[in-house]
Amino acid sequence: MDTNAIAAPLSLAFSPCPNDTFVFDAWVHGRLPDAVPPEVTFADIDVTNGMAERGELDALKVSYAVLPWVLEEYALLPCGGALGRGCGPLVLTLPGAAEGPGATGAAALSGRRVAVPSERSTAYLLFRLWAAAEVPGGVGEIVVLPFHEIMPAVRDGKVDAGLVIHEARFTYQDYGLHSLADLGEYWEATTGLPIPLGAIIAKRSLGAPTLRALAATISASVRAAWQDPAASRPYVLEHAQEMDPAVAEQHIGLYVNEFTAELGADGYAAVRGLLERAAAEGLVPPVAPEALAFP
Repeated sequence: MDTNAIAAPLSLAFSPCPNDTFVFDAWVHGRLPDAVPPEVTFADIDVTNGMAERGELDALKVSYAVLPWVLEEYALLPCGGALGRGCGPLVLTLPGAAEGPGATGAAALSGRRVAVPSERSTAYLLFRLWAAAEVPGGVGEIVVLPFHEIMPAVRDGKVDAGLVIHEARFTYQDYGLHSLADLGEYWEATTGLPIPLGAIIAKRSLGAPTLRALAATISASVRAAWQDPAASRPYVLEHAQEMDPAVAEQHIGLYVNEFTAELGADGYAAVRGLLERAAAEGLVPPVAPEALAFP
């Protein structure tokens, strides 16, 4: 598909996480013929969610959970995001915290204090769906903490449990923590669908030709990264926040997959399933199916 409809640099925000820098590296660094590189802002997903709600940039990586609040102004792009299997959020506790006398397992979180990275994140939406089914009476206080502070807070007893994503799947044991629940496993077991985590959205006001060119550019950037993974490594490690290179590679391998290049039928089914289920529970406003359609 032609990328020439992008006549000027677009403002684009995504996280410094390895999967995002890997996906956008070729485009950002001018390695796609005829594709104008974007003007990049790095921000964690909680920040980009807020930016999208305020309509601040042309294109952003956001949580799928925020779509009900932004789809009037933004279109969901069919590529560049994070969906998959075996890559869901984890609920972490100290070993033994959910065992012993009294309530055990998920029931031990009843009335407890739980740290989450964002109240508009897909991870938190999945957590709420899981807790409604598995935690009698629900959890207690929800504490929003920056992602990097959650595992130390659980380790140090400042909260009873923590909801984590991304590379924490590979590092939580370094903090002496236990995985109480894998919300991806819960989602897949109850729906059979992949887990929708992060989406790429762009302003509808850009017009259909530019939106289609933008999607083609992002898909081409993904494929260029797969064809030459070494080319993206400096950019990935520069922004990986002192992450072990091996963990960064695992992170990319888990979150950049066929759904990143093209959502496809299963990807769209997962997105619809998440939003419909959440709306049925009264957790998000309902979304009309046509609002998810790509122009």
